[in-house]
Amino acid sequence: MISIQSESLSAVINPFGAELSSLRDADGRELMTDADPAFWSGRAPLLFPIVGRLMDDKYRLDGKEYALPQHGFARRQDFALVEQAPDRAVFRLVDNAETRAVYPFAFALDAAFTLIDASLLMEITVTNTGDVDMPASFGFHPAFAWPLPYGSSKEEHQITFADEEPGELAAIVRGGWMDADSWETPVEDRVLELYDELFERDALVWNPVRSQSLSYGALGGPQLACDFPDTPALGLWMKPGARYLCIEPWHGIADPYGFTGEIWDKPLMLRFAPGEARTFTMRVSLRV
Repeated sequence: MISIQSESLSAVINPFGAELSSLRDADGRELMTDADPAFWSGRAPLLFPIVGRLMDDKYRLDGKEYALPQHGFARRQDFALVEQAPDRAVFRLVDNAETRAVYPFAFALDAAFTLIDASLLMEITVTNTGDVDMPASFGFHPAFAWPLPYGSSKEEHQITFADEEPGELAAIVRGGWMDADSWETPVEDRVLELYDELFERDALVWNPVRSQSLSYGALGGPQLACDFPDTPALGLWMKPGARYLCIEPWHGIADPYGFTGEIWDKPLMLRFAPGEARTFTMRVSLRV
């Protein structure tokens, strides 16, 4: 485990998956999930090279079929620590025999975590290190404490979007694929009131999401402000009864149900030219 610290926050990152495992305030109060295995033991996996689930857990490329689990393989790989300072750590995953067997591309995935006062900046850079075009998606998946550790109940918490979000939500069918149907938005005047029953059908998915930032917390209490300028879709997810809320900015999404196209045709899939790099940013700030 690698620890970094600022005057206002401390964080711990697990090199396995380059997963943010703890984020605490200056008084040591945990802002992340308790990772209760009765619900979900994840903390903040990095989603690469796909986001969501493939139809039948397979994709097609140049007439061949490959198998990939939901959200890809990065979360199950050991990253190398390539830079460390008291307030910053950078991890790197490069292609290897295991990844090339299911994703035949040369890549580098760099995950930088930097604490700046009361903010955690996460910068994930995808680079095509090969000599052919590379398909890739990326998504964040951090799970924050719900309720936050400041004395308010779960029911007092809400999400406030930076912009109006009048569009319908993308629907997820049982099994994790996207449905052709949609759900009526539960957002009113930029506010989403949070309660367990919201998530009985699965995640709430905005595709596209208008906002590039939101705040999460109890009205009148400390808030977590989340900025995500590089991702056009957003998921919110928890399992009813659990004590976490995942705030997930994505540049990628699950396959539409019944999808049989090539990976290039997958919604929100990016094409990286040889040598091309792209950085995805998420900033989480504690506002008291």
